Amino acid sequence: MKARTLTRHFRESLKSLGRNGWMTFASVSAVTVTLLLVGVFVLIMMNLNKVADDLENDVEIKSFVSLEADEEVISEMETAIKGISGVESVVYSTKEDELSDLVMDFGNEFRLFEQNNPLRDVFYVKATEPQQTENVATELSALEGVEKVEYGEGKIEKLFTFLNTGRNVGLVLILALLFTAMFLISNTIRITIVARRHEIEIMKLVGATNWFVRIPFILEGMWLGLLGSILPIGLIVALYYNVTEFLGPKLRGEMIQLLDFEPFIYQVSALILLMGVFIGIWGSFMSIRKFLRV
Repeated sequence: MKARTLTRHFRESLKSLGRNGWMTFASVSAVTVTLLLVGVFVLIMMNLNKVADDLENDVEIKSFVSLEADEEVISEMETAIKGISGVESVVYSTKEDELSDLVMDFGNEFRLFEQNNPLRDVFYVKATEPQQTENVATELSALEGVEKVEYGEGKIEKLFTFLNTGRNVGLVLILALLFTAMFLISNTIRITIVARRHEIEIMKLVGATNWFVRIPFILEGMWLGLLGSILPIGLIVALYYNVTEFLGPKLRGEMIQLLDFEPFIYQVSALILLMGVFIGIWGSFMSIRKFLRV
């Protein structure tokens, strides 16, 4: 296609937006409302997914060393633990360290136990993948010198199942919302094209090719998607900025954290923009097909 022809198509698509003002407004409004809903839902689901990842990554195995184990046995235990398949990290904590942590967490009353420390040395073990925690714990419990192993047995499996179910449900809801958005927006664009069907018929009757007729409408759909994505991006940026400013300080130091404002908001904005442009182009392309059969 010649550059002059393509320039004409761009010019005509922009003129058409002005000539069909009310239909343009209706299409842009449909795109705006739908993308705003999609954007808000993406913000929520991505943050919930981060919370799920943080909870999974926070899971660790606490392996208590028996009282009879000497330094040589403890050293052999550490080597053996590091050799277990699926182990990411191993941290050794003496019973004195454990008591210091206890005093720090619950108060100086526990300093009474410094004379006769009842705690045990502990290995804190983290699995490479959270789902491997149970298997790693089973192998740990079989090692010589291990008194007992704790990792939230029974509860942790339920947590993983719940988190995976939440991710799958969220993915299905996002796909359903996107499908609904594409359906609504394509129907709105279809109404715009129906109102101009005689224009298409005349162009076909004077010998215009299908692509010559189609391209201005596809470009028009692209502009509709682009215009319809501007307001949702602005609102979502403002919304997430205020949420992070309000909740960020309150959650500082907590296990649950929100995704950082940057670069996450840029990624979401780019996603909304691409969705708007794609849906506009797709809606125009699908809607004009039936009117090209003259």
